[in-house]
Amino acid sequence: MKILFVIDTYETNNNGTSISAKRFASELRHRGHEVRILCADPPETDDEGKILPVEVTQKYIVQEYKVPFFNPLIKKHGFTFGTIFRGSKLVIQEAVLWADIVHSFMPFGLEMYASHYAQQLGKANTGAFHIQPENLWSSVALGKVEWIQNMSYRNFRNWHYYKFRHIHTPSEFMKHMLIERGYNAKIHVISNGIQEDFLEAGHRFIDQGRPEKTAELKDKILITMVGRLSGEKRQDVLINAVQYSKYADKIQLAFAGRGPKYDEYVALGESLPNKPMFLYLSKEELIHHLGMTDLYVHTSDMESEAISCIEAFATGLVPVIANSDKSATPQFALDGRSLFKPGHPKDLARTIDYWLDHPTERKFIGELYYKSAKRYALSNSVTQFEQMLNEELADCKIAK
Repeated sequence: MKILFVIDTYETNNNGTSISAKRFASELRHRGHEVRILCADPPETDDEGKILPVEVTQKYIVQEYKVPFFNPLIKKHGFTFGTIFRGSKLVIQEAVLWADIVHSFMPFGLEMYASHYAQQLGKANTGAFHIQPENLWSSVALGKVEWIQNMSYRNFRNWHYYKFRHIHTPSEFMKHMLIERGYNAKIHVISNGIQEDFLEAGHRFIDQGRPEKTAELKDKILITMVGRLSGEKRQDVLINAVQYSKYADKIQLAFAGRGPKYDEYVALGESLPNKPMFLYLSKEELIHHLGMTDLYVHTSDMESEAISCIEAFATGLVPVIANSDKSATPQFALDGRSLFKPGHPKDLARTIDYWLDHPTERKFIGELYYKSAKRYALSNSVTQFEQMLNEELADCKIAK
């Protein structure tokens, strides 16, 4: 089938939704489908500076929409909005006309117009709910204001998601959030999925042993967190927790990711015996780094799934997860020993110390986490996604 993915920002490695879209597109193409992207990425050019055609790039490019006052903050988060004005409208129409089915990843202007036009044409049309309003509003310190979140869920429903017969969410947690707020479509819970490389690494680490640490890390306890450096991810809780740990002198924190809180977290980590490492890693480098890691911590208050956490325990690491009622990540915990009170550095330190005190138990439980990660393989997720698209195609035919 000819599938159109509509997503404002596609080419970035600092946005979980964009990463997921790229992985799904690659796997769907591998299975014989045609996948094109409608986005606001910079146009791709050849060696002479000429813009490459859609047939080469597999992308329809619209112009960027610069949000007054907030654009610098949006850029810090590695995001770009697409516009629907001027020539962009014609690009959107061309893209939708090409497709058999249109799948929108976001609830913003580009996706709203593309799905509206698909509906006008009687095209098969599905949506995804990846971005929590809580995450969006956290950028301006309003992520925990309940009435703002409820208003956002309601507006997203009334402006965009009412169009769909089928909606994809990455977790049961997000499904319940939508049902509670009156979303009437059939909601498909499909994990964003992890690549086989992480599971293969986990099998190798369990079978042959974890890679030897570098000289810099040899005598240290390496604790890693992967994720954007932003307020709702709460890396500050992990930094503050180290001072309460009996292993404070040995702990080396490593944060893999970029984001607007970088300068603040660097300054906060200055007081630690070992200053935190801030890394930006390729997939291969990340797998090797996770192989040297002793414990994975995920402090985020708000998550629709947290693929980075799954990738970590797929390599055989025990995760320590904030037990937040605004996050789907606690679903991964095999028992209460992997959970701590969100936003509480002392409780996090207590949980970290428990696992560091019990290395044999940590190794055994890490193997159980590796086995539990197999259900989140990308191939399984894409199969379920294909089934959802086929359901929509059949329902669209009946509706016609």
